[in-house]
Amino acid sequence: MNSSIASVLETDRGPVFVKGIPADHPQVDAQRREAAVAPYLPASCPRLYWHIEAAGWSLLGYEVVDGRHADYAPGSPDLPLVEAALAELQAVTAPTGIEIKDARDRWMEYAPPGTLHHFAGDALLHTDFAPDNILIVGGRARLVDWAWPTRGAAWIDPGALALRLMEAGHSVETAVEFAARFRSWRDAEPEVLSAFGAATAALWREIAAQSPAAWKQEMARHAAGLADYLAAGRRQGKGG
Repeated sequence: MNSSIASVLETDRGPVFVKGIPADHPQVDAQRREAAVAPYLPASCPRLYWHIEAAGWSLLGYEVVDGRHADYAPGSPDLPLVEAALAELQAVTAPTGIEIKDARDRWMEYAPPGTLHHFAGDALLHTDFAPDNILIVGGRARLVDWAWPTRGAAWIDPGALALRLMEAGHSVETAVEFAARFRSWRDAEPEVLSAFGAATAALWREIAAQSPAAWKQEMARHAAGLADYLAAGRRQGKGG
C-alpha cells in the first residue's frame, strides 16, 4: 500500500516480488529496517532475496507468495493457521546489532504513567496484524510487511492480534480468549495487560481524531472496548 513500486518480475531464475520507494522518501528508513531484519525472520515469512539502492531508488526483492489475505471472521479455518504463524514468531528473539524499534519508544506517548517498563522485552514483534499482512497459501499463514520490526514484550503481538479479531467481528471475550492461547499473554499480570489496553486505546483515539475514516473510528471503538475489558482484570476471555 505504501510502495511507489510493487511488481512481480519474471526472471530466468523464477518470479521475484519487488517493492520500492524513492531513496529520498520519508519512509525509506522503514524499508531499510525491513531489509535488515529479514535474515532473522521465521520460516513463515517470505524470503528476501536482495536489497538494492541505486539510481535514486530503494528496492526489495522477495520470494513470491501467491496467496490470499487472511480471513479473521469467527469460525474461519484461517485462524489456526494464523495462530501457528504467530506461535513460531513468539519463539524468535529480536536480533542485536541492527537498528529496530523498541516497544517502550513506540508506546511512550500512550502508556499510562509508570507502566512503560512493562513493554520491555527481547521478543521480535510484528505489531501490525491487519489481514492484509497475512497471506494464506498452501495451508499456511505467511507474515509480510516488516517495516516496523520491534523489540519488546512477547505478549504485545497477541494483544495486537486480538484487536484485529474484534475488527473482524469477534467479541472482546473471544478475541482475548484467542490471545490467551499464547503463553506470553497468559503469563502476563493483569496490570500489565491493562496498561497495554490503555495504551492501545490512546493510540487509536489519536488516530481517529486525525481522520474521519470509518474504519479508524471503528478501530478506536474496539480499542476502547478492549481497554475496558483488560482494565477489569480479564485476560483469558469468558471472564478468565
